[in-house]
Amino acid sequence: MASFIIKPAHLRCVVRTCRFLREPQTRNILCSSRSYATEEGNRGPKIYTKTGDKGFSSTFTGERRPKEDHIFEALGNTDELSSAIGLAREFCLDKGHTFTYQLDKIQCILQDVGSNIATPQSSARESHISRTKFAAQPISDLETWIDTFTEELPPLTNFILPSGGKGSAALHLARTVCRRAERSVAPIVRSGEADPDVAKFLNRLSDYLFTAARYAAMKEGSVETIYTRPE
Repeated sequence: MASFIIKPAHLRCVVRTCRFLREPQTRNILCSSRSYATEEGNRGPKIYTKTGDKGFSSTFTGERRPKEDHIFEALGNTDELSSAIGLAREFCLDKGHTFTYQLDKIQCILQDVGSNIATPQSSARESHISRTKFAAQPISDLETWIDTFTEELPPLTNFILPSGGKGSAALHLARTVCRRAERSVAPIVRSGEADPDVAKFLNRLSDYLFTAARYAAMKEGSVETIYTRPE
């Protein structure tokens, strides 16, 4: 989720932009930080703004809404999802998995997801829309990665429980957070306030996380727990 710090008198938006080397052997990330500011000077914004102390926050378009608004609920869920993926990534790095560069890219894409959600179309100007438009390419990337994992995995013939080592279990946890994020984004997309590809991306991402969890368990030689009906 992009970091938005908005005050009545001015608007700042700090957007992370990431470029990735696709080779899993290098797993390099080239990230830069871009700051859009209307005030003078190049100093970074303070982490606290005090503008939310009364229970309201602002969208990228400048609307003030209560913090329990569905927009901020969805933003919180995508932020939590990125954190869950970050934790899973650390476990996977410890085991030397070569797909962690994909998790890096997904976390940066979730910044773009948050930017799009935080820009309600009903109050957005063209300048807002052009800056936060969500592209469809990441959906195709997820599908390619899923297909690559699936080619190596044994067929799924039983229900499996979140298990298979720390990395696998953490990816399963991220999958459940992803489903919640998708549920919170769905009504925003249906109302026309967010790009439909945002919902498609989250839907495909949960499939990716499930498949990556199985793949991590297989590569580690860890046993996945199979569901059995309790007697």
